[in-house]
Amino acid sequence: MNDVSVNKVLLSALPALALLLPTMAAADRIYTDAQLHYVNFVQETDGMKALFRAMDEANIHDVAIMGLGVIKKWEESAPKEPRYYMGDEAPVYYYSATDAMLAQDILALPAEQQARLHPFISGFNPTDMNAVNHIEMMMEMHPGLWKGIGEILTRHDDLTALTKGETPRANHPALMRVYEFAAKHDLPVILHSNITSKREAKPIYREELEEALSRNPDTKIIWAHAGTSAEIHRYQGRVEGLFKIVSDLLATYDNLYIDLSWTMLDPYLIHDGQADSDWLGLVKAYPDRFMAGTDLVGRFDNLGKNIHEFEPFLDALPNDVADRVARTNLLGLLPKSDD
Repeated sequence: MNDVSVNKVLLSALPALALLLPTMAAADRIYTDAQLHYVNFVQETDGMKALFRAMDEANIHDVAIMGLGVIKKWEESAPKEPRYYMGDEAPVYYYSATDAMLAQDILALPAEQQARLHPFISGFNPTDMNAVNHIEMMMEMHPGLWKGIGEILTRHDDLTALTKGETPRANHPALMRVYEFAAKHDLPVILHSNITSKREAKPIYREELEEALSRNPDTKIIWAHAGTSAEIHRYQGRVEGLFKIVSDLLATYDNLYIDLSWTMLDPYLIHDGQADSDWLGLVKAYPDRFMAGTDLVGRFDNLGKNIHEFEPFLDALPNDVADRVARTNLLGLLPKSDD
């Protein structure tokens, strides 16, 4: 067996081996970041060296890593170059090169570092009926590299409004083809689909999510932030009834998983430094269906701060459940082989 073959065997085995590691005490907790964007909205990044330094300092062993499927346009009339999608009124547009950039930087790493990164394909237009072709091409270009699809950006407040073209939604026919492909290849899908708009209190987009779930029972769908967003909170404070919505969806759809990244911390999981008893009970009822992520975009200085903000919630859970949420639940969703 040559060196390349040996490396491929090691890379495919390491996620499974990580699941067998003993549960750590809270002080020694090992994390898996369930959602991290390697680049920001202008496709810039601090780079792999900075990422691994931040991971090691934060006790993060594994990362579900992805690019960003859109890029902000710098218009000629703008007084300065925008650094964020809401920096000015210029649109964003879909940017498939984000996957190629991510793959290039991962494949340049030594094998032991590659094994800690679990890349997801994100550089496609979710309203394009040919979107699945891009995913298939990425899989063919880099066999065995990709471990998931997403973050797919559908309903997303001002980002949706600024994105050129047709409005993306969780139940779009183009995404039905993506979900089918994901199930065939055992790839989890991270889906951003707000439960409502920033001006509507009722969960007006719930049916879109439910159709995606019900029509694709074999597709493992990770619901980013449980449908919440900073903009919703800015206008509404919190999504009323979110706990019941999530509870009902988990009870109905076995293929639904919840990403608890940053907008879920406050005002849902933690209040004044104390874990919310209702959400603790829900996580204990579905211990394999939740995962913690930072959702950072291209800049990694705050990686440790963001992941450790979960500690009051995790510390209030039984140790084995906390370890699943912090580390192994995401790893357990990754494809079991490089088929």
